[in-house]
Amino acid sequence: MPTSAQREGRRSILMRKVDYAAMSDQELKRYFLEHRNDESAFQAYLQRRRQQSPGIIAKVGEPDFDTKIQAAITQKLQSTRKEHD
Repeated sequence: MPTSAQREGRRSILMRKVDYAAMSDQELKRYFLEHRNDESAFQAYLQRRRQQSPGIIAKVGEPDFDTKIQAAITQKLQSTRKEHD
């Protein structure tokens, strides 16, 4: 019967073989949620989210603040719908 260190070693070998870059956003999210102890999956997920972050959309007080916010929300909703199709 394998020791816990051997089981852990096998588990980390399996985790290293996962190609996060080849996964779609939805696949990576699902994988991360199913493997919450996989630090590499967590880091890959965070990195992907940071890359997709739109940053500052508008500054309070800009004359077209509401328009920019509404456009950003619409764009996010459309991209989310495309991911689920």
